[in-house]
Amino acid sequence: MNIYTLEVFIISGPMDKKFIKKSPVVSRTIEIRGDQTLAQLHKIIFKAFNRFEEHLYEFQIGGKGPNDPGSRRYSFSSTDDEIVGGKLAGDVRETVMDDLKLKTDEAFGYWFDFGDDWWHQINVITIESKPVKGKYPKITNRVGQSPPQYMEMEE
Repeated sequence: MNIYTLEVFIISGPMDKKFIKKSPVVSRTIEIRGDQTLAQLHKIIFKAFNRFEEHLYEFQIGGKGPNDPGSRRYSFSSTDDEIVGGKLAGDVRETVMDDLKLKTDEAFGYWFDFGDDWWHQINVITIESKPVKGKYPKITNRVGQSPPQYMEMEE
């Protein structure tokens, strides 16, 4: 079984200068099995950053950075895959990590909340074939404080 170790960084979102100064780097390290879906990856990222209100999201694989039109986009399939622009490569509920053919040191994007635009970079740290012990996906490290999902709730 493949186990992916991913480091997820918040690279932009509705954070004020005070928060950014206090927590210039905000990342979480996550381990996920190769047979788990992108929807499961979203759920553990959602938990890792202490979010409480669901929104649409997508993963962008194979591009040169966030919102690269050349990346493969994975979100929710619907009768209109053009919701955010462009055809989807797959549905997050059906696409498993092993389907993505990721490589160590590769990076990909995760866009959460199409209104507030929380952008994340996900770095593939390791891909190991090893026996599964314990529950996956799981958070193995936290760097920096999670920003509030909505800045106005900070006050």
